[in-house]
This record gives sequence, structure tokens and C-alpha cells, in this order.
Amino acid sequence: MNKTLLETINLKKTFHHKNGIIQLFNNVNIKIKSGDLIALVGPSGSGKSTFLHLLALLDYPTNGKILLKNKDTKTFSNNDKDKARKENVSIIFQDNNLLTDFTVLENVMMPLIIKGEKTFIAEKKSENLLKKVKILDRKNHFPNELSGGEQQRVAIARSLVSETEIILADEPTGNLDYKTSENIFSYFLKLKKMNKAIIFATHNRELANKADYKLSILRGNIKRVNVLPNKRI
Repeated sequence: MNKTLLETINLKKTFHHKNGIIQLFNNVNIKIKSGDLIALVGPSGSGKSTFLHLLALLDYPTNGKILLKNKDTKTFSNNDKDKARKENVSIIFQDNNLLTDFTVLENVMMPLIIKGEKTFIAEKKSENLLKKVKILDRKNHFPNELSGGEQQRVAIARSLVSETEIILADEPTGNLDYKTSENIFSYFLKLKKMNKAIIFATHNRELANKADYKLSILRGNIKRVNVLPNKRI
């Protein structure tokens, strides 16, 4: 039986604005289990990125709880959160967040070096992932020498190299062509078979319909929407 990796209990998030309080989420209760491949969908501005940031412990809920492997993250110190992200959660940011002074290979190696991995092992693992996202030939280039789509592939490789149980991806294929998007999604399917949990925000309806199910965000509510079996891969 697949274990629960992430759970939200009565999760609420509001923002204070000069025109009043903006409520993004209210009483969200979801369970994310190992082996889940989930599409996070909703219109622009609905809060998809904020929701992923909450799950990644980069933001604080206004009320409610986020449990990471049955531990209440409300009790986590900043060091605890940093450790949890290093050990349990990989994040693919929408804007890449690549380190401009480091090469492609060095960017991908960075999470492993931070975790204390030996350099030659980190390099081998990083090159293997760069090959899978089809950008190994640019490993010695710097981010400003890459196109937007190439930078996104590097960011994906960097996030996956740590081999964490949870992958949170904010529009991971937004800057990629159709074929590369399909390749990245195929790799997500491989991770699913390895019992990883993958949550990816997307506007791509075709990819969303290939997930196990969708989490649809609309007007402060997040609801589970099952995908028809004939639409999946």
C-alpha cells in the first residue's frame, strides 16, 4: 500500500491587500501518496505556484497544517525545513533559478555537493541526468549562453538529481517544445514507477489528462478531479 508523503489539513492561505483580504485557499484537505502523478490545474492567478510553495515549506499557511511524512511542519525550525527540502522534496521552479556564475554541469551537481556527495559521483549522476533531458552537450556552458527551454531542462535535471521522494514542478514544460515536453513527462512516469510522488502545475491540458488525477484550483477551492482512463498513457 502506498504511503502518504504529504497531507494538508484544513489548509488556508490569505493575503492582506490594500483593497482587503485576498483568500487563495480555504480548508484544503488532500493526501499525496508515493507513486502519485498529479496535475495541478487552474487559471492564471489562481494560486498554483503559491500552493506548491506551501507544500515545499517555502511559505507559511495562514491556518491549518501541512504534514510531511506524518510530521507537522508547523513545528519545524528553518534548519528543519532546509533539511526536509534537501532530503525529501525537489522543486522545479518556473523561473529556473539557475546560478549564473556556474556551468550547466555545476548547477546540476550543486544539490549533491551540498548534501556531501563525493565530487566524482555527483558529476557522474549529473551527466546521466543531463543526457536524459538531452542537454549533455551544453554541460560546460553558462546559463546566459542557453535558450529559455535549455535552461528549463537544466533546472529539471538539477531538481531530479537528488532522487527525493517528492517532486514539485511549477510549469516544468512551459518553455519546452512538444517533443521535449513529452520526454520530460516520460521521465516523470519513470519516477512514478519508482514510487516517487510528482505534482506538476500545468496549463497543458494534454499532459494534465495523462496524470493519475488532477487537483483543480478555482476561487479558493482545491478539488480532486479524476482523469478518464482512456485519456491516460
